[in-house]
Amino acid sequence: MKNLRECTLPQLEEVVVGLGEPKYRAKQIYEWIWQKYAADINDMSNIPKGLRDKLAAAYNIPKVKTHHSQYSSDGTIKNRLQLHDKHFVESVLIPGDKRLTACVSSQVGCSLSCKFCATGYMERKRNLDFDEIVDEVTLLNEQAVKHHGKPLSNIVFMGMGEPLLNYKNVLKAIERITAPDGLGMSPRRITVSTAGVAKMIRQLGDDKVRFKLALSLHAGNDIKRNEIMPINETNNLKTLIEALNHFYKETGNEITFEYILFRDFNDSLKDAEELVKIYRQVPADLVNIIEYNPIEAADFEKPDEDKTASFMKYLQSKRVNVHLRRSRGKDIDAACGQLANVNVPENLTPSAG
Repeated sequence: MKNLRECTLPQLEEVVVGLGEPKYRAKQIYEWIWQKYAADINDMSNIPKGLRDKLAAAYNIPKVKTHHSQYSSDGTIKNRLQLHDKHFVESVLIPGDKRLTACVSSQVGCSLSCKFCATGYMERKRNLDFDEIVDEVTLLNEQAVKHHGKPLSNIVFMGMGEPLLNYKNVLKAIERITAPDGLGMSPRRITVSTAGVAKMIRQLGDDKVRFKLALSLHAGNDIKRNEIMPINETNNLKTLIEALNHFYKETGNEITFEYILFRDFNDSLKDAEELVKIYRQVPADLVNIIEYNPIEAADFEKPDEDKTASFMKYLQSKRVNVHLRRSRGKDIDAACGQLANVNVPENLTPSAG
């Protein structure tokens, strides 16, 4: 069976005309797919049954389904989503004072093996298709409306997987999410986070993308970054700085550095000084200092509050635009670095969120 959602509007027009139906039916089908988010061809009530039967004989709509939702005491909701081939990914709805943010996944597992990230200890099974990513966002958007009475305000590609190693599907998904005949979200409210794939960061610049970019930095020198992020061995800091500058030159889009503090590893004033030097070499808008969230597979710990405050104070003294990002959803393993498809009892009843 072919995935009906892979058809563009012109391709749908060819399909329906080839089936002996008027061309305008294609637009109706397209609206069912991308505005009404139909889960089945037979849901398309204004399409003649004969045409629906012909389509259903050759095409399907492999929708992503919510297997289970977990609710944090702070309002965060973690969703375990089931794909058509029985693989799972996790995505998170994060409420804030002024924002409702969807944290979405782009791969089943991850191949980069970052030492502090639960997903990094998983095998990468496959990339998500563009329509599966769109499903993630639409499911979280429905959840936002249901629980908070308003739609998503922001989307971050900070869930499972490395978005830039699923480049085409991520960009195609963002194209649908921002399309006027889709969710119509501004690309300025979307952030793609990368562990540092320099070649693809440059490609983002060449493609003149309009969304924001975040680099998971976590160390200001190559020796330490190599230790916790193996990708740095082939994408060192010098290469990344050059790529980020190219990205900014071509797009002018906002760049953020993400920096998780690990106790007695990257939390000293010398580490802060090295971070400032990186910050000075890139037109970055912000440094997000992130609380470390423990995982069973790693031995890292977060520094105490005084050490964190000292680190922040040093950055501020050097006129770095820095923000301390408190993690949400820690009690349900939904915080940064904790997504791994674990700790969800299999006997729980599937949830609609």
